[in-house]
Amino acid sequence: KAAAQRAVEIARASAQVKKQDVRLSPKPAVEDIWCTPFTIDPFKVSLEDKLGLLLQIDTVLRKKPEIKVAVANMQFAREKQWYMDNEGCFIVQDLLRSGAGYSATAVGNGDVQIRSYPQSWGGNHKCMGYEIVHSYDLLGNAERIRDEAIELLTAPECPSGKKDLILDGPQLALQIHESVGHANELDRVFGFEANYAGRSFMLPELHNQGGGFKYGSGHVNLVADCTVPGGLATIGYDDDGVRAERFHVVQNGVHRDWFTTRETAPMVDREHSNGCNRADGFGNIPITRIPNLSLMPGDWTLEDLIADTKDGIIMEVNKSWSIDQMRLNFQFGTEIGRVIKNGKITGIVKNPNYQGSTPEFWGACDAICNQDHWDLWGVINCGKGQPGQTAEMSHGGAPTRFRGIEVGIRG
Repeated sequence: KAAAQRAVEIARASAQVKKQDVRLSPKPAVEDIWCTPFTIDPFKVSLEDKLGLLLQIDTVLRKKPEIKVAVANMQFAREKQWYMDNEGCFIVQDLLRSGAGYSATAVGNGDVQIRSYPQSWGGNHKCMGYEIVHSYDLLGNAERIRDEAIELLTAPECPSGKKDLILDGPQLALQIHESVGHANELDRVFGFEANYAGRSFMLPELHNQGGGFKYGSGHVNLVADCTVPGGLATIGYDDDGVRAERFHVVQNGVHRDWFTTRETAPMVDREHSNGCNRADGFGNIPITRIPNLSLMPGDWTLEDLIADTKDGIIMEVNKSWSIDQMRLNFQFGTEIGRVIKNGKITGIVKNPNYQGSTPEFWGACDAICNQDHWDLWGVINCGKGQPGQTAEMSHGGAPTRFRGIEVGIRG
């Protein structure tokens, strides 16, 4: 009671200096319970089984002396949320997240190189149960990852110049996150948020261009979906009590929508919020967060895509990233590059990187692999706000080709 009374007092004091009333988009009063679907409860799997698999992986990674650091981990988290408001909502959500991964660091030849599986920064995570650990054949890939880390020590540097670029799923996920995800947070667009790499070029007036703003080529369909199974932002309701939904951010290359809350939706003439207001725990104010955001698959096989590429490079698994204060100009580095000459992979290169500008880069997309190559890749450490908050979301993608991209940037 004391906390509620104090909150009312603060609100009344704050209201004396507001410039205008806050206008919230409508939503229905809901009473509901929503739980993450899962098959195997990770908290019922024995510690011996979990550590046993990690130690097996560690043994394989450390079998060769060039590997100086090996890291393998599993992470599991369950969060129970209660949401109530004075508009009649009473929502209970039980959220479960599981994930695993590992990395091997090789040292030699005056160099240090790293390889990770199934992606960097702690592996892949999804809102599901322990079944994710079985889905990636972690032990079966350990020898390959170890040997690639060692091979990179003597591999040539990434060539410089313009080449056709194929991004694998994990790197494509970060490309989506940085150049589409943060760029379409509406609070960032309007300047309510400028921490952690600034604002956004994606202003509402860009929609006034004839035919709409062209965000990418006609192959590009970027869909926000907080109902997709396994997504880290897959929930029943956001922290406005708004039902999770699926919508296009970019459709056939044309920009369609931003990520909104009940407060910001009316500012771009949206009748309803699309459910992107989330808080990091009960003690933080909800803010606009990136939902699950994915590039829809095309109809290529990876084999055919490689065969169709004359002079290109495949870049796999993120290693570094940088993007400017308006989410336009970026540079990314990956762990390994595979050189393509006349439709065949001819070898690997180390320290591959590329740069571009958001609309031009997505405009260069001309081929996307099919559903068989598509997966959701989780981000568990998305920082935003001041005081800082961490949120989680997933980005789905399959290997995708971009024509004529500047690669091999030297310092």
